[in-house]
Amino acid sequence: MERLVPPLTAEEFAAGVAAATAAFGDPTRREIYLFLRDADGGATAGEVAERFELHPNVARHHLDKLAAGGYVDVQVDRIEGSGAGRPSKRYRATAKETGLEFPARRDDLLITLLVRALRMVSPQEAEAMAEQVGVEYGQSLARSMAPGEGHRSFRVSLHAVADALTAHGFAAHAEPRGGSLAIIAEQCPFGEAAVQHPVICAVDRGIIKGMLGTLYGETVPETSASRPRGDQVCVTTV
Repeated sequence: MERLVPPLTAEEFAAGVAAATAAFGDPTRREIYLFLRDADGGATAGEVAERFELHPNVARHHLDKLAAGGYVDVQVDRIEGSGAGRPSKRYRATAKETGLEFPARRDDLLITLLVRALRMVSPQEAEAMAEQVGVEYGQSLARSMAPGEGHRSFRVSLHAVADALTAHGFAAHAEPRGGSLAIIAEQCPFGEAAVQHPVICAVDRGIIKGMLGTLYGETVPETSASRPRGDQVCVTTV
């Protein structure tokens, strides 16, 4: 008989998102993981550095991040030579899963209550409140991804934000748009509620602003396309 797996709680999902984005928020780290997954026998830090044209210390940093998340196993071999030999670490991808459900499960009751709460103030106040909620959540999410690492480059930060949004059900990716970079969201976890009440879109914009402010620096994201306006996807340019 098939074992039924209970759905993730909100706390479990948030923890899973934080763990996955910490490990895979960097695009180079994702490529390294895929490389190790397909490499028979794994690879050393030197081999990874050569494959991706990285300094060995940078390659080891990425590998250690993956190992800390349980996505990579580390085997220490000893190379024959003088004395007891020089230790060599070989990294192999594990079979660990992220434990996340995609797309993210919606709670329609909470969305309905959010909409009702926002109706109690003026449209301008509602948008400001919704964006501030998103900013604060985005800041918290970014801090949990890589505490103490300092700021990243803009491009790396934007890809990390897109990955985090995808984990929350937005199916997002980053790409160039009109001389700028943009985050394209092909799905929306708020569903029809966002179409009926476009003010909810300010939450998305706030999350992007809060995450980028923590990972990179202050930015001014702008919504250039959205489903409530009749567009096929939601686009936030930065």
